[in-house]
Amino acid sequence: MEALPARARAYVVRVTVLGLLCPLFLVPSVPVSPPGGARFSWWAVALLAAVYAGCERLARSRPAAAPHPGGTFHPVLLAGAFLLPPSAAALVALPGALLLPVEQRPYLARRLWRAGRLVLAVWAASRVHLAVGGRDAVADCDVPGALGTAGAAVLVFCLVLTLLDGGIPAPGVLPRGRRIPAPAAWWRLFLGSLAPITVHGLAGLMMALLWRSPYGPVAALLVLLPMGVSWWAFAQYHRERAAHQATIRALVQAVDIKDGYTRGHSERVGRASMMIARELGMDDERVEVLRFAGILHDVGKLGVPTRLLTKNGPLTPEERRVIELHPEYGHEMVRGISFLGEARAAVLHHHERLDGAGYPYGLAGSQIPESARVVAVADAFDAMTSTRSYSRARPVSVALEELRRCAGTHFDPRMVAALVRAIGRDGWHPAVTADDPRPATGGTRSTAAPGPAAPVAGRPGARR
Repeated sequence: MEALPARARAYVVRVTVLGLLCPLFLVPSVPVSPPGGARFSWWAVALLAAVYAGCERLARSRPAAAPHPGGTFHPVLLAGAFLLPPSAAALVALPGALLLPVEQRPYLARRLWRAGRLVLAVWAASRVHLAVGGRDAVADCDVPGALGTAGAAVLVFCLVLTLLDGGIPAPGVLPRGRRIPAPAAWWRLFLGSLAPITVHGLAGLMMALLWRSPYGPVAALLVLLPMGVSWWAFAQYHRERAAHQATIRALVQAVDIKDGYTRGHSERVGRASMMIARELGMDDERVEVLRFAGILHDVGKLGVPTRLLTKNGPLTPEERRVIELHPEYGHEMVRGISFLGEARAAVLHHHERLDGAGYPYGLAGSQIPESARVVAVADAFDAMTSTRSYSRARPVSVALEELRRCAGTHFDPRMVAALVRAIGRDGWHPAVTADDPRPATGGTRSTAAPGPAAPVAGRPGARR
């Protein structure tokens, strides 16, 4: 836990201690026949704990199948919350959470964090389920009543996980390094996890009802078969997504190797395109597609002679015509990659202008695909704030002012306004894109001395 800041370390310890108090100090007081008629037995706790740990272990044993962000086998934990007293239900999560391996450092902190948050969430869900009469409904196999009480327990389970995740003071423990900095972000996290956990809750309730039915625990465990199919489908999706990312990385690396002066440009254009898309309120799937569009917009430069890409000084008309073929080269390269969607249109049309003076087809206004209008602004912005073989970087404020000046003729004013708002709120951290001895530092201004204006697409000498 040495790698964690002191505040984060203290928070993990507090959550872990609270989680351990639930089963360790309260289990001895659990009656053999708790209220609601559900007979308590240690073998049920042991069976559910073993099933949970075994299923999670199986899910994590496949390298291509990353654990589901909502928890792969939460139905087992929720079935325990519906069947057992709160302190006993909390024990179901403990062995698997403590013993299963973790993927990233700090290993001990992540194990303790996982155990503490799951134990507390299961304990709270079981307490609420017992308080609203859910134990009686499950014991009587009263499906309508059980649905309502299970819904309350699932809501509390999700809420506790969200609150614990939101309280972490450093990003080192949360999955994927995620930090929840504000109540608004907590709310988005809660809404994002509520749907999958609700599905898990229904599966857990089905397990609990079958467990209390004449068919017994064996029938209850059969509910996990559909969950296994769901996990397999998620693993396939993850594998396909990893292949997509590898394809894009390979293409971008090829462009970066060919044109060292624009190394990193593609990733930054992808980031700026994503900022614009989010500012415009696009959904997450479309934001991701536009990130791909920004990253791949210059892939057609693989078909352009390197001497033209790195030439000092203005291009001749003949050289310019060769450069202007790169959107069509790029479209030919990516048009067979189906998962890119509208990103392919952005690759082809990101040098079109709103007034029709762009290339390759001279489209104007709404004829230009929206994705291409987003990437055009992102591309021009990064070109102006980066040092190239033919121009020095401009300060961010100057680049934004140039975009505003060209809005309506060259660029879509909505896209320009969105980028200005996003950078005004979040800032921009440009980097010099060549082996330049004057690297840029963090902040919203490049340290490279301002020199000749970086060319905007459509002007003589431009080679974005």
